[in-house]
Amino acid sequence: MDIIRVFADNLKTYRKQLGLSQEEFAEKSGFHRTYISAIECYKRSISLENIQRIADALGIEPYLLFVEKRDNANGR
Repeated sequence: MDIIRVFADNLKTYRKQLGLSQEEFAEKSGFHRTYISAIECYKRSISLENIQRIADALGIEPYLLFVEKRDNANGR
């Protein structure tokens, strides 16, 4: 499991489920849009405090950002 990819993919999925652009989400979570973009592009590792802030802004428990989604079509 690539934890950075799992986190980034989950962040993007949950953000889109809320119907938020990166810019809107950045404002809601108190980060800059480029920071959110860097996370979603697998270019950034982040601190536990920032993980909590992101989870709070998404309205989810932090651990959900680390749950790897399985692709049934590919068996992954």
